Amino acid sequence: MPLTTPRALRPLVSPQYRRLAAGLALSLFGTGVWLVAVVFQLLALGGGPSDLSFVATGGSIGLIAAVLVGGVVADRVPQKRILVALEIIKSLGVAAVAALALTGLVEIWHLALLSLLLGAADGFFYPAYSAWLPALLPAEELLAANGIEGVLRPAVMQAAGPAAAAAAIGAASPGVALVVVAVSQAIAAVILLSMRTTPVRRDADAEPVHPLRALWRDLAAGVRYMLLTRWLLVTLVYACALILVIMGPIEVLLPFAVRDQTGGGEGAFALAIAAFGVGGAAGSLAVSSMRLPRRYLTLMILAWGVGCAPLAVIGLTEQLWVMVIALLVCGALFSGAGVLWGTLLQRRVPPAMLGRVSSLDFFVSLALMPVSMAVAGPIGEAIGLTAAFLIAGLVPPALAALALLIGRLGADELANPLTALGPDGGDAEASGTEAQTPSAPPGIPVTGPAVSARLQPPVDEPNPPSP
Repeated sequence: MPLTTPRALRPLVSPQYRRLAAGLALSLFGTGVWLVAVVFQLLALGGGPSDLSFVATGGSIGLIAAVLVGGVVADRVPQKRILVALEIIKSLGVAAVAALALTGLVEIWHLALLSLLLGAADGFFYPAYSAWLPALLPAEELLAANGIEGVLRPAVMQAAGPAAAAAAIGAASPGVALVVVAVSQAIAAVILLSMRTTPVRRDADAEPVHPLRALWRDLAAGVRYMLLTRWLLVTLVYACALILVIMGPIEVLLPFAVRDQTGGGEGAFALAIAAFGVGGAAGSLAVSSMRLPRRYLTLMILAWGVGCAPLAVIGLTEQLWVMVIALLVCGALFSGAGVLWGTLLQRRVPPAMLGRVSSLDFFVSLALMPVSMAVAGPIGEAIGLTAAFLIAGLVPPALAALALLIGRLGADELANPLTALGPDGGDAEASGTEAQTPSAPPGIPVTGPAVSARLQPPVDEPNPPSP
């Protein structure tokens, strides 16, 4: 790899990763268009906050219901096949609802059903993506790859996608915006189909096992690993409480805050989402351009907690530009911490367990998201948008402090650094030396894409054995 390639762009040297990133970008673009199209299709039908809660809850229920099975499947089925199938299913589902919208036959329950389908698809997509990435790239490039995803997700899903949706709705209708979603998912499927299939990174079963029994056994092993791994369990419980507090206000109440407090329409709402996206892209790019911090757990949890504080401003202002600045800051800190989290999972979780742990990440951290979505509309109507956003902004920093105090993660992050060490004990990449690669004793779990090629990978810390 050329030494002149910037750290944040090194994964793009790989042709396979470039295709994966392109497919991900198109999938995220479709999601971004959907986020705005569904709101204004619902408003066109006369819906309000409670109706949007109903539709959004469908997506979160689909995600939670599917994600555990998705993690087990990601550890057993080649991830390329999973991602291609999901993009095809999403494209067909959105196309069907787009046809109903264009013919004037769409109803709110159609939107809720499609939201349920898209949520379930995400429950399979992200474990498969997370499990596939370390098979395509070396360990030292995972931070940069997660940074690229961290840039794509806000820049495309929260900026470009909503902007395209606003343009389509302004020029035509929400139904046309849904057509854009269906086309983008179909193109993503074609790009992902062009990639090579990589082997599943796990040992074959010693003897044939009934699929349902294998599903249960794999799931139980993943849950056991989560419960015995302190840094993982503490972070997921913290994230679960965080999502309960903030997700409903962001997903359900923000459109009404923009409309009622600033007098804005679809363009103003798209700008607000884009601000969060631009901030997230900047934060992700900044983190991926740096070396992994020594105190990665502490900084990650603080960034998530403090990064939510600007949400309080949204409930207090009538100026769109103030909302935009608040969402820029929130997006930067939130997405920057997400880059650290993705890299942490891919570096410290055994390869054969990564799909299940990624699914448990979604399941536990998002377990209360349906509750947050369901109650946000009624709570917003009962106590007002100002009080709802004050709660969303002021509670997360307290949760972060509580997680660090109870979790005692400082010793763990110091004992398990994520930086590669050179011969002198310093950062290998910074000193320009080869990272030390100690021999792996029998029975010690290892990580890295070389596992499937039977090459010598870096040694990871010992993990709880599977039953």
